[in-house]
Amino acid sequence: MERTLVLIKPDAVQRGLTGDIISRLERTGLKIVAMKMLHMDEALAQRHYSVHRGKAFFDDLVSFITSGPIVAFALQGNNAVEITRKLMGVTDPAKATSGTIRGDFGIDIGHNLVHGSDSLETASSEIGLFFSPEEIVSYDRSLDVWIY
Repeated sequence: MERTLVLIKPDAVQRGLTGDIISRLERTGLKIVAMKMLHMDEALAQRHYSVHRGKAFFDDLVSFITSGPIVAFALQGNNAVEITRKLMGVTDPAKATSGTIRGDFGIDIGHNLVHGSDSLETASSEIGLFFSPEEIVSYDRSLDVWIY
């Protein structure tokens, strides 16, 4: 089973979209195995976005993600990374397909509501930034037999 990290960014939290976003992702059959709300500090933001260090938009990314509370959660399931990214839609909401989170709710590329890991390797690293192994919960759902 794959795991992926999702961050519901400050714009989505402030707009009251947290429940809608979680619901859309859960309805795919992916299982939440860790979740928390936090106000990301600058040090964590810089580690999280380290791949973008040196790019013109790096400081804006850090400033935005630390501007208010976020919800971080880990999803688990077959093809978790691909399914999550497809449902989120492309980074620029103006180019995102209707029916995706960004296509339906997004305003602009700087306020695009969600972050999702882009690969299994990234997911493993990102989940480790936000959750200790003890915070990741293993459990069975009765509906799993209908999904897997």
